[in-house]
Amino acid sequence: MAFEGFPPLIADQLHYLLNHSPDSIKIENVWSGNKINPKILDRFTLVIPYCLETIKWDVIYNSEYAFDPPDFVFGPDDEDFMPCTSTITSDDDDHISSLKKALSEWDNEDSTRLLALIQGLRDQYVAYQRRRVGQVDDDRVKFEISTVLTRKGIEMQMASGVDKPEEVKFAVPLVMDMNINKMVVGCPWKHQQKIYLQVVYPILRKFESTASAPRLRLVSSSELKALFSVEDVKLPPWMDGMCLAEYLPHLEETLERQIQEAVSAIDLRRSFIEALTIFLGRPLEANPTFCRQATFLTASGQFTFMVHFFFSTQFPKQQPTLMLQSCQHLNQSSVPVKSNLLSEYPWSPRWEVGRMAERLCDFLTDEAVNFKKYCNEVVLQH
Repeated sequence: MAFEGFPPLIADQLHYLLNHSPDSIKIENVWSGNKINPKILDRFTLVIPYCLETIKWDVIYNSEYAFDPPDFVFGPDDEDFMPCTSTITSDDDDHISSLKKALSEWDNEDSTRLLALIQGLRDQYVAYQRRRVGQVDDDRVKFEISTVLTRKGIEMQMASGVDKPEEVKFAVPLVMDMNINKMVVGCPWKHQQKIYLQVVYPILRKFESTASAPRLRLVSSSELKALFSVEDVKLPPWMDGMCLAEYLPHLEETLERQIQEAVSAIDLRRSFIEALTIFLGRPLEANPTFCRQATFLTASGQFTFMVHFFFSTQFPKQQPTLMLQSCQHLNQSSVPVKSNLLSEYPWSPRWEVGRMAERLCDFLTDEAVNFKKYCNEVVLQH
């Protein structure tokens, strides 16, 4: 994003923050607190990922006294979050020291300082939420905390509302021993790809005798969908009396296997695209990293058209979806005529890629006749 309107030193800190933060932090809005020149921007809202949701903090610089670190205004649900007070337990010493270090080493000319300050505050916020959850009067939640806190990177949060019962949310990072980025050749991802299990525990009311099963949902970083979709993963059932420490190993074993299969599927898609070149020639374009799309230029007699291939992460269990696009016909909006998406044609995931390509191209030979007829009809209509 552009940082017009910010003083150069604040703009440098913002640029460094947004480009180097391990979390995908965003700016929601900006405004000015400068009474002399209101065109100078020195305040903004940060949207910070936390526990698979987001928290919003207002960052308040004073452009008239730019040497000082900014002030922060936390969300309305976090009135008790006071990171600079001394009422902190010994368990939080590391988080306190990182925040104190960021404050004591503040230098408005050092572009890295805002990020260090945000990280120190976020570490404090993690500890603050853990204390809140630890105070919940629910034996199951307390037991779950005791069994999973040794896992690195767990975040938790209290959630409640006027019309909603109290809940405790856990965000549990999974398959942390797998570096998914390094498994993909030519990986374009800037951030390390991660998969989390969101676990939501309803707080047991006094009149309830049996705790209901937690709500479970897999969540991943959005970029991972190019390789692997967690929506395709069938979660193991949660058995009565089960706890997270029992549930997680089986889930992680399943995920590791499916991620490895997804990486192997890249080579299968690439081999299939290469097999198509025997019948369609070199592709006009193809996604080289994940091999999720490819476009070929071909002809049927004098009729020239393009074939777009779209591959799911479930290839070859799911066949590619095709779309034909004429190079000679325009619709009334002067846009090249295209077919509907095509996915009904002879296919078996058990075939070798050469046979898959051959059978599909046989289908295209017949479909080209139908598509040409359709294109002529579209042109005649206007």
